[in-house]
Amino acid sequence: MNLASKIDHTLLKADASEKEIKKLCAEAKEYGFAGVCVPPYFVRKCKLWLADTKVKVVTVAGFPLGYSHTPAKVEEARRAIDEGADEIDMVINIIALKAGDWNYLKNELTSAATIVQLRGGKLKVILETGLLTKEETIKACELCAELTVDFVKTSTGFIEPGATVEAVKLLRANLPKGIKIKAAGGIRTKEFAQQLIEAGADRIGSSVSVSILS
Repeated sequence: MNLASKIDHTLLKADASEKEIKKLCAEAKEYGFAGVCVPPYFVRKCKLWLADTKVKVVTVAGFPLGYSHTPAKVEEARRAIDEGADEIDMVINIIALKAGDWNYLKNELTSAATIVQLRGGKLKVILETGLLTKEETIKACELCAELTVDFVKTSTGFIEPGATVEAVKLLRANLPKGIKIKAAGGIRTKEFAQQLIEAGADRIGSSVSVSILS
């Protein structure tokens, strides 16, 4: 398994510096990571620094709590794609999900997926599975399948627990094969990353990617 090619090398802390992000990009090139996941502020620069590589530029929308209004999320996603992002990791409105407001969520996911996919990007929908019941997770998967998003992601990494083998298995069992899975949150060892991939994850998000490979 080429583990590096399945990892989004991530730095999303609030005080991330340009020096740190540039180092992140350099490491992504050196190790052959799938992408770098960075704050929207750095998308333009990462696109330049990674222009001669296959490393994808990934950023976030509605992050990390998910309760921004739909037009705000859509504008975040549109601007990021226009500035060079290849993939958008967007937090679903968890409050609406737990309230069973399916029409709201259909509008949110349809609007975001349309704006991202029409511009050639991919949309990853973050569920924050640690806050959801099994039934809520399954319903979210059904919505994502109906609205043809590109990935479903376990968690932001900002709320415990993060990724678990059980959550990945639940997602895989309730999503069509065409929708991929990204596991993120608390992935700090090669062994755990491999367990998540074996459970069905197609991509891993980690802020300690280099040490995982080491």
